[in-house]
Amino acid sequence: MEIERLTKLENLLRKDKFADREWEKRGLTPSSTELCLYLDSSLNRCIELLIGSLKASNSGKKLKGILKQELKKVNKSVLDTEEKEFVADYFFQLSQIINISFKDELNSWLYGSFLNSLIKIKEFINPESVVEILSQNCSKCNAALETYIIKKEEGIPDYNWEIIQCKACKEYNLLDMRPNIKQFRKGNYEFIESLSKEEFTPEKAKIRLEQIRYFRNK
Repeated sequence: MEIERLTKLENLLRKDKFADREWEKRGLTPSSTELCLYLDSSLNRCIELLIGSLKASNSGKKLKGILKQELKKVNKSVLDTEEKEFVADYFFQLSQIINISFKDELNSWLYGSFLNSLIKIKEFINPESVVEILSQNCSKCNAALETYIIKKEEGIPDYNWEIIQCKACKEYNLLDMRPNIKQFRKGNYEFIESLSKEEFTPEKAKIRLEQIRYFRNK
């Protein structure tokens, strides 16, 4: 098994990974020679470290650490979307060779941690089971705060206002869940406090929201 993995890594090390023909296979115009040399060098350094680590019989945790470290070193600010996706595909190939789960790290590198969290939410929830999506924008960062309704049933009252916290920017928001909801999954937010609608009018709920914002942000 180790010999097979080492052979695959050594073959990839020798490959001209960003040659013109490789870009053309993806339907893309080749990037500049300087950039291709930089990307090839970055991948080769990672591959050499993985080869050395495998030969030293290091753990999967160590191998994953190398992938994370070397991916972080790639300067993605100089890359366009297609170039970043090309790099990510090679890192994914490396993760498969060494049998390491690396999907979340690649999604975060490509899209940022916030969008990656949305990707994971949508993977967790079967779209066919969602009957309705309630959405409101965060009052601070404008991120969509979505609630996925799985089951509805007539006659279920709406008891509470919910004070929630946006996962993207940590701002507190007021959520009105609406009646007839039997089962749901929360999206990009956390529940902070429930306010009974028998005790809290909309105005009182907003006052409580401002109190939480003030005291918890001090």
